[in-house]
Amino acid sequence: MENNSRNNYFTFAVILSIGFIIGALIISGTWRKVASSNVTIAVTGSASKNIKSDLGIWDGTFTSESVSVTDAYAKLQESNTKIKNYLISFGFTEDMIVFSSINTNTLYEPQSKGASYVPEGEKSGKVIGYRLVQGVTVESSEVDKIDKLSRTVTELINQGVSINSEPPRFLYTKLSDLKVEMIGLAAQDAKIRAEQIAKATDNKVGDVRSSKTGVIQINAKNSTEVSDYGVNDVSSLEKTITAVVSVSFSLE
Repeated sequence: MENNSRNNYFTFAVILSIGFIIGALIISGTWRKVASSNVTIAVTGSASKNIKSDLGIWDGTFTSESVSVTDAYAKLQESNTKIKNYLISFGFTEDMIVFSSINTNTLYEPQSKGASYVPEGEKSGKVIGYRLVQGVTVESSEVDKIDKLSRTVTELINQGVSINSEPPRFLYTKLSDLKVEMIGLAAQDAKIRAEQIAKATDNKVGDVRSSKTGVIQINAKNSTEVSDYGVNDVSSLEKTITAVVSVSFSLE
């Protein structure tokens, strides 16, 4: 009877020990799994694409001067007509051409002899003439034509037009959709980088833990300019758009 009791205690002890061992293994495996799931890898992905502007804007100003405001206005109207005809001959339609309101400046005789301009507070009170200024803007999807216009419109000086040509502005009107596409490509690049690092360490990339989109850089083609606030070049026909995304992945 005593032997049977000892055997029962021994069997119970063995079973209990095995239970402890199995429990320890389960707990150990669970802890390793939890610990592994807390390991992350942070990478930065980027994507770039060359684009061409699809909208061009050119601005110019022209002036006229005369001792009488009516004569100055008549001269300005002559210049207005010459500019309009020039732009139409260039291939732009009238709805693309916008003239601004006229700004009138009164010219005073300077107190100092030989002065080319009159500083504020040094006007003699004697009016010697008037200067009229008007602006003109052309907006078109024919960006190459806008680019050429900005460099040739000063030919009008030969026709007696006092005109100043501003540098053209070039925009890409589908930028909103393109930004979404570029962010997606940058995220794909981030995952590829993470997979390469994980493979080198005998791991696998798991779920995304966090992500952060950087500012979009739109530079002139071949430019390396970068700004914390983003670059939005409007001076170049050919541009490069770059998106950056920082992503944190779990490792399996």
